Order: sequence, then C-alpha cells, then structure tokens
Amino acid sequence: MKKIILPAVALLIVIAAVFFFFTKNNAAPQYVTEPVGRGNIRATVSATGTVSAVTTVLVGTQVSGTIKQLFADYNSAVRQGQLLAQIDPASFEAQEEQAAASLSLARANLEKSEVAVRDTRNAWERNKVLYGKNFVSKSDLEASETSYLSALAQVKASRAQVDQAQAALKLARTNLRNTRILSPVNGTVISRSIDVGQTVAASFQTPTLFTIAQDLKKMQIVTSVDEADIGRIRTDQPVSFTVDAYADQAFQGNVSEIRNAPTTVSNVVTYEVIVKVDNPELKLKPGMTANVSIVISDKKDILRIPNAALRVKIQTPESAAAAPRGTGVWLLENTQPRRVLLSTGISDNRFTEVLSGNLTEGSAVIVEVRDNAKKTSARSGPPGPRF
Repeated sequence: MKKIILPAVALLIVIAAVFFFFTKNNAAPQYVTEPVGRGNIRATVSATGTVSAVTTVLVGTQVSGTIKQLFADYNSAVRQGQLLAQIDPASFEAQEEQAAASLSLARANLEKSEVAVRDTRNAWERNKVLYGKNFVSKSDLEASETSYLSALAQVKASRAQVDQAQAALKLARTNLRNTRILSPVNGTVISRSIDVGQTVAASFQTPTLFTIAQDLKKMQIVTSVDEADIGRIRTDQPVSFTVDAYADQAFQGNVSEIRNAPTTVSNVVTYEVIVKVDNPELKLKPGMTANVSIVISDKKDILRIPNAALRVKIQTPESAAAAPRGTGVWLLENTQPRRVLLSTGISDNRFTEVLSGNLTEGSAVIVEVRDNAKKTSARSGPPGPRF
C-alpha cells in the first residue's frame, strides 16, 4: 500500500510545481510595442460654423402701406437700383399734392405780405410829410410807423411758412419715392418676406422685405473656437472643411479675422473666427453647417511616435526608483522596459513629433501593457459552490 501511495504523492508534487511555474510565467506582464518611424503630422483645431455670404443686405421699407407689385423673387439676380417691389402710392401721391398746394398758398401769402409792406411804408412816408406841416397828429404818425413795422414782420413770417411748406413737400416726395423698393447692391435674393396684398407697417421698426447676398461666389464661415485653442489661431492659416451636402469633398479656405468679443454659453467661452472661402461653383449655400479644421502646423518627414506610447505607465521596483520623471516613453530592451525622456512638438490624433531625446528610428516603444496577473489569479481562485 505504501508503495502505491508514495509514488502518487510524488506525482502530485511534480504536477503542482509545474503548474506553479507556468502560472508564474503567465502572470508576468506582456508588452505591446511599435517601432518609431518617420512621417507627416498635421496639427489642427476643430470647430463648427455656419456658411454665409460675405455681405448680406436686409432690404426694408421706411413707409407703411400695401404691397401692390413684386418684381423680384427667390434666387433673382438683381442690380443696384433695380425695382424690387412697389407699395401702393395712392395715399402718398395725395399727400404730395396737398403739400404742393400748401406751398402755393404760402407763396401767395408772402406776396400779399410784401404788398402790405409797400402800402404801409408809403403811408408812413406820407404821414411824416404831413406831420411836418402839422396836418396830422403825432399819434397818427406813430400808428402808420407801427403798421409798417408789423408788415415787415409779417413778411418774415410768410417766408418762414414758405420754407415750412417746401420741407413738407420734400418729405411727401421722399415718402412717395420710398414706395418704390430698390435694391441697394448687386447680388442675389436669398429671402423674400412679403407677398402682393400684404400690409407692411414701419411705425416702430423697419420690416425686412428682402435679404440680398451681394456675391455668392465669395463666402465666409463664422466659427466658434474654444478659449483653450484661440491662442494658436492666426490670420491666413489654411482651413479645410466639409459640409453635409458634400460629405466626400473637402473645401479649402483661409482665416481672415479673429474677433475679440467673447461668447459665453453655459460657462464655456468661445471666440468667433471668420474663414473666407471661394465658391466658384456655387455649391456652398448660406446656412450650411461646416465642420472646420484649422491647420496650425503641417510638417513632413519628421520623427514621430504613437500617442499611445505617451500614455503608458509602468510601475516596477527598479523603475520606481531610477526612472526619470517628465514627458517620455518606455523602450523595450532585452525584454525589459526602460524610461526615455523626450521633447515633443506638434501632435495629431495618432502621432506626436519628437524634437529631441535618446530615441532613433526603429526603436521599439511600448504602446500597451497587458497584465495577466489578474487574469491568472482570477482563474486560480477557489471555485464557487456547486449544487
């Protein structure tokens, strides 16, 4: 019996030792590496914006009335001074005629006042002669002088009434002229807010009748850039963007303006950046949403490392005491990791530029650490109860 038990015990010990040996080896971390290489990196700032015409003019009206005729519609190409709409001019023509009649009356009253001046002046001169001969009393002389001075004052008042009537006539003619809605610029009508028969009121604010884009071949994008990125934006930087209507086509532009007025929404501060874009084929339309990438820097054939290598953290008894601190990566040399400090430059979504450091092309940098200890311990734990 002992001859059977002892070999069995020895076999179990050997099996346990072998199991412990392989379990220990499997618990060691595994390092995933990638070689350091050369390539291109383009650093960008992403933002969204709205496509619009460089110059958009809102055409309104200064007078109230009913729209009698329309001479332009959506997408109509218009020239400066072209008639767009006509407000019913009947009441304004009547006001002009009334103002003209008032002016004629004021001029007639002026002539009447000038005649009265001549008459009172003659009477005063005649009374002065008669008073010298004692034919009239002094009170009669003074009364004739007063009449003359009153006539002079009436002439001044009549002239003022003429000026007032002329101003009223000018205003009436201006209002009549404003019933003709003219285009202030050359461009394209992109919006019309009125129809024939509609009444427009300009009592408190000028209503918008038409929206005219001056030149749809020259567009702009108004983007909102976060305050964390606005310091890297400069004028004339190249811009690449896409719109949903042409998702597979990348359009190009340039930064033309960086506005200093901040916009705060939910404690997020952004600044408007204006991008100028050529639109020769008229593919871009006002109001489109643009996904913008502003190119901060673009470098060719530079030494670069994967971004994942900068995020790797390894804690070993040796590295905790001897590994230098700072920006760096871990190299795998003879199956052992070694920390190397680097000076980095621009970065994109995948790679980061290496400016300096003890790193050469082809070096194996660790981009992932796979720790099997937890998996092994999980597998080697006591089994749960079975029923």
